[in-house]
Amino acid sequence: MPDALAVTRTHCPYCALQCGTRITGRRAAAVTVEPADFPVNRGRLCQKGWTAQEVLTAPDRLTAPLVRGRDGRLLTASWSSALDTVADGLDRVRARYGPDALAVFGGGGLTNEKAYLLGKFARLALGTSNIDYNGRFCMSSAAAAGNDAFGVDRGLPFPVTDLARAQTVLLAGANVAETMPPLMQHLDKARLVVVDPRHSATARRAALHLQPAPGTDLALALGLLHLAITDGLVDKTYVDQRTRGFETIAARAAAWWPERTEAVTGISTHAQRTAVRLLAESRDSYILTGRGVEQHRQGTATAAAFINLALALGLPGTPGGGYGCLTGQGNGQGGREHGQKTDQLPGYRLLTDPADRAHVAGVWGVPPDRLPGPGLRAYELLDALGEEHGPRALLVLGSNPVVSAPHAARIAARLASLDLLVVADFVPSETARAADVVLPVTQWAEEEGTLTSLEGRILRRRALLSPPPLVRSDLEILHGIAVRLGEPAEHYPTEPREVFEELRAASRGGRADYSGITYDRLDAGEALHWPCPDTDTPHPGTPRLFLDEFAHPDGRARFADVEHDGPAEDTDAEYPVHATTGRILAHYQSGAQTRRVAELAAVASEAFVEVHPDTAARHGLADGALARVTSARGGMTARVRLDPTLRPDTVFVPFHFGGDGRANLFTNPALDPRSGMPEFKVSAVRLDPLPE
Repeated sequence: MPDALAVTRTHCPYCALQCGTRITGRRAAAVTVEPADFPVNRGRLCQKGWTAQEVLTAPDRLTAPLVRGRDGRLLTASWSSALDTVADGLDRVRARYGPDALAVFGGGGLTNEKAYLLGKFARLALGTSNIDYNGRFCMSSAAAAGNDAFGVDRGLPFPVTDLARAQTVLLAGANVAETMPPLMQHLDKARLVVVDPRHSATARRAALHLQPAPGTDLALALGLLHLAITDGLVDKTYVDQRTRGFETIAARAAAWWPERTEAVTGISTHAQRTAVRLLAESRDSYILTGRGVEQHRQGTATAAAFINLALALGLPGTPGGGYGCLTGQGNGQGGREHGQKTDQLPGYRLLTDPADRAHVAGVWGVPPDRLPGPGLRAYELLDALGEEHGPRALLVLGSNPVVSAPHAARIAARLASLDLLVVADFVPSETARAADVVLPVTQWAEEEGTLTSLEGRILRRRALLSPPPLVRSDLEILHGIAVRLGEPAEHYPTEPREVFEELRAASRGGRADYSGITYDRLDAGEALHWPCPDTDTPHPGTPRLFLDEFAHPDGRARFADVEHDGPAEDTDAEYPVHATTGRILAHYQSGAQTRRVAELAAVASEAFVEVHPDTAARHGLADGALARVTSARGGMTARVRLDPTLRPDTVFVPFHFGGDGRANLFTNPALDPRSGMPEFKVSAVRLDPLPE
């Protein structure tokens, strides 16, 4: 049991910055959180980090299993009864419809150990191909673009601390002043070029703010590349020696002269040229992208276009520059490396690669042909639930798709159509409240494990408290269900350290090789970034990728041939305004945790819509009044906030709220064909005033 009298060093349970913290307390109600002097946060925390302990004592915390009775109510049950209900239900569905009628939906906040065992559980205990996770909604587009360009995907292929010496940083679709406030201290000395349709908190600190029309970031990136070429700013030596495909993309960019780019994006030719020159003429320059670039039906192509610009300027794989993607969720990086993504196996291996399948099957002690192939991706999986050839039973860990998925009313209806919905959570999220079985799980301060930060550094999560008596870990739940389904008990360890040892073996030789990382090395304070292979002399890890070569067989990066095609839907007379969604400082993801923290709820207690005053006047909206934001898919209710810095053709809605305040009631499920990312960032909507 953890020593509740000691100070425990761990990490914030929220975003992928994974700020170091010290937590202290004899019991949950007395836990305090303080920032540690860790490299990424250097003694600072955001408002969410300072109040993280409040979720431990949420009044409605789940502390016993719940099973829905014949009267439709969720009733307290024993663990044995609840797990029997789950296993019996899964068995019935599988016997009638086949293994792919079972599905698993994971989360980017699960530890590496949970993500790993969840993938193994789905493929062996359930035998299903249908496993994916909410990280598909987070940075799957940048992952696809990074793999194409560099041969491997790691959010930041360099430590966060490298940014402190940057002279210029372009932030495209990333509002880090609100989503990752401690990161801003590493950007204090840099000239910021911010690409965002909103004049966000980050844009207010920028030397240059580029405010494109929603859905035109790809056109802007092509236009910036055009100027880099025509103004003689391309690093020709770098391009010749370290890349392939420049001629093709140069020909593509030739059609994006400044005036055309301005006509499409709204960014002046002068601002375009200034942005490129700031990047090219600085000693140390970086291009960083976020969800604003990715959450489009052309998200992969848009991320690739910014990578193209970075490659043309000679930034990736150099000591004083680079390209990186700012991973969002706490374990967004590790969560997609170890098998809960439908097309991947542990170590960032591919489920379609025979050698990768053979390696993992060998670690698991099964023949390779027992591993199913890739299944449906996140939104496709959720959209197919209960349909004729779709899954009939779903297990959800660490996710709240009733709030977080696009076309949310459709997804709620699909969940309601299932034969069996099982949700493991520590609070009664909107998805948990719809479940047939709810399983209470441990929180961050009650569990051990590892997570991987946005810079590819593996971190230790350490327990301070014992969980409530009837609360179990996700590992224990997977073990209990697997055994009831006839799997060998020893194949599903419940101790995180034991699971990690198996993960090390499964990742050995993979692109994300963890085989040289151990709990002992992490507990000794070593800073270990993957790849970190198991070698005779302990490998120091790889904090900086690509310094000598990229991960393609020939060592060269690839330019991607991409072209702008615009959003899936445009505005018209019925839906005359663009709506875009995103995060705000006080809340995190679907808000299931942060809406239960009084201090954070007091800052933002209800959904709101930011509207330019002229736009509000045209639609009969008043500051502080209620409005209905409606698309072709549905609508939500929000409080109007007037903001003269917004584009008049655009409104902004945060996605953290439940009920009728769900922004995803109107968002567009149009998918990027490569990544499966929905188009959260652009919807055509109308605005209507509502009475109180």
